[in-house]
Amino acid sequence: MAGKVRVYELAKENNMAAKEMVKLLNEKFGLNIKSHMSMVGGSDLELIQGYFDEIEEEKNKAKNKKHQKEHKKNNKNHKNIKQAKDVEEDDFEEEKPRKKRKKKSKNKKTSKASKKQAEEKKDDGIIEIPETVNVKTFADKIGQSPNSVIGKLIGLGVMAGLNDQIEFEQAELVALDFGKEIKLEEEYDAIEEQQVELDYEDKEEDLVNRPPVVSVMGHVDHGKTSILDKIRSTRVTSGEAGGITQHIGASVVDINDKKISFLDTPGHEAFTEMRMRGAQATDIAILVVAADDGVMPQTVEAINHAKAAGIPIVVAINKIDKEVADPNRVKQELMEHGLVSEEWGGDTIMVPVSAHTGEGIDDLLEMVLLVAEMRELKANPNRRAVGIIVEAQLDKARGAVATVLVQKGTLHAGDYVVTGSASGRIRAMFNSLGEAIEEATPSMPAQILGLSDVAEAGDMIYAVEDEKLAREFADRAAEFKREEHLKAKANTNLEDMYSDIGDGELKELNIIVKTDVKGTVDAVSHSLVKLSNEEVKVSVIAGAVGGITESDILLAQASNAVIIGFNVRPTQGALERAKDNNIEIRTYSVIYEAIEDVEKAIKGMLDPEFKEVVLGRAEVRDTFKVPGAGTVAGVMVTNGSIPRRASIRLLRDNIVIFDGDISSMKRFKDDAKELAGGYEGGIGLNRFNDIKVGDVMEAYEMVEKERD
Repeated sequence: MAGKVRVYELAKENNMAAKEMVKLLNEKFGLNIKSHMSMVGGSDLELIQGYFDEIEEEKNKAKNKKHQKEHKKNNKNHKNIKQAKDVEEDDFEEEKPRKKRKKKSKNKKTSKASKKQAEEKKDDGIIEIPETVNVKTFADKIGQSPNSVIGKLIGLGVMAGLNDQIEFEQAELVALDFGKEIKLEEEYDAIEEQQVELDYEDKEEDLVNRPPVVSVMGHVDHGKTSILDKIRSTRVTSGEAGGITQHIGASVVDINDKKISFLDTPGHEAFTEMRMRGAQATDIAILVVAADDGVMPQTVEAINHAKAAGIPIVVAINKIDKEVADPNRVKQELMEHGLVSEEWGGDTIMVPVSAHTGEGIDDLLEMVLLVAEMRELKANPNRRAVGIIVEAQLDKARGAVATVLVQKGTLHAGDYVVTGSASGRIRAMFNSLGEAIEEATPSMPAQILGLSDVAEAGDMIYAVEDEKLAREFADRAAEFKREEHLKAKANTNLEDMYSDIGDGELKELNIIVKTDVKGTVDAVSHSLVKLSNEEVKVSVIAGAVGGITESDILLAQASNAVIIGFNVRPTQGALERAKDNNIEIRTYSVIYEAIEDVEKAIKGMLDPEFKEVVLGRAEVRDTFKVPGAGTVAGVMVTNGSIPRRASIRLLRDNIVIFDGDISSMKRFKDDAKELAGGYEGGIGLNRFNDIKVGDVMEAYEMVEKERD
């Protein structure tokens, strides 16, 4: 066994339940295994394998010993056959109790489970209890009568009947009174359960080469769609006569008798949405950069997202047919973001192309195939299919429709499938040309009909044995998703970081840096990385100039990162998304304050007494010069409200150009204490006159934060 393996794979190899394997690794080997999805490798794996090899050896010895014993017994029985014949009657009488004993052992399956539970309890004496449990179940688990448990609860001031739920904290106090130790039962992820139960790693000998799956990313207007259209118009697989009759979010092209699958939909945001769900749909990213425009903000975002996903980038330098095209300038700018052309001694393939004339398109596709060959992309086509939902929608005529990218196995029309909380039987299947097909092999996209509900993009899809099994998994996932939607999708903030380190849960702090000028990005990144110590590694996973956008929030969700901004502010959409998903955004005007905060967090000393609360935003619609008062802005409050007492930031393209107090506030001609949402008014800023139409005023205040 080489490299690293997941705990559930190790469990399967050794015929154990994943949960038992987690317990064994923690108790026997002292490893800090969190779940069956954790990885084990190196010397730990060798030690574990040696342990199981010894057990197997002992089993074989015991088996051989048993065989020898049986062999001796058979010989003895053979000698005594004659004697046995003389006492047939006696033997018959003795047969009855033996039959009875056999009859009793028929319930082996039932008793096995309870025996296993008893053994688990006996192992460490600790009983697992869920976060809430009804009194009767709890009493059974700790081996006490329900009445005695109810009596103890009354003593604690808790009035609960036989079927009432009690909290874990209450159960813990009662258990201690009875001399029992309990612990919180691990929550089981029903979506993860589908992967553990319905997927498995294939044997090396069963794997064959598969086509690469490619996403095209880059800045808006740099030609992503034009390049895809050009590729499809010249290289689409047979059946071009009818054109692409049904858009399915993916297409397949042929080059040199080899196939490449292109995902149309994932721009870098959708791409990261998928990765956030744990789905790696793409093997290679084509980064499109216009030769006449160079690296732009969305180019940098695309680079960050591809790097975070750990996939190789092939750069397509587009629009080389234009007179002002300057490919060398593009290469120079990409170097600043860690992409160095092969021609300049780096390892990034860069291909000059023109989506307009078609020049370089074939070279680009050949380079993609070269990168794919180096990655040795393989899958087993001879098994039940596993794939990913690329996109899904409800069609009035056809019901729930989903585009599936097959990753393992072969998907057939008529297969029973489950994806998240949706299940069903595939009634019909279509390829990227809209033609009906009977099967789809690894890396091939297919549109399927027959799901019970609209699937979610990014969810995995599994072919299963029958309808009953598909429904069981879907029902469990539906219940899990209902609970999951009530919880935040991420929970990363500096104040909680130290406790995470203490629990062994955090080994790396990921940070996204956004600033008003390029020099600050590098300065901050270097300073933060230097804060790394033995317990935690600080990584700046992305750094760029400009305001904090929804794309940054998505990257933070996918990478479990904190966002730090200098003289920049988040867009309203980014603020809302960050709040919904519990992503922390910290903004500063002085670099050393951020460095100090992160350093304190790492040492477990961060304990801010105040926090910033954004009260509202207003858009500058007009400006007026008032004698003696300077420039006054005519504003419309677009979000929240603007109180006269609040501090104000003036934002221009989400970059802070003023941070201070309000000098005057008017509603028509009257002084005002507050401008409410949807109302117009006039605002003057203290000693600041450089206000322009289109600027945004953000009102905020610092409030005392309650300590835990």
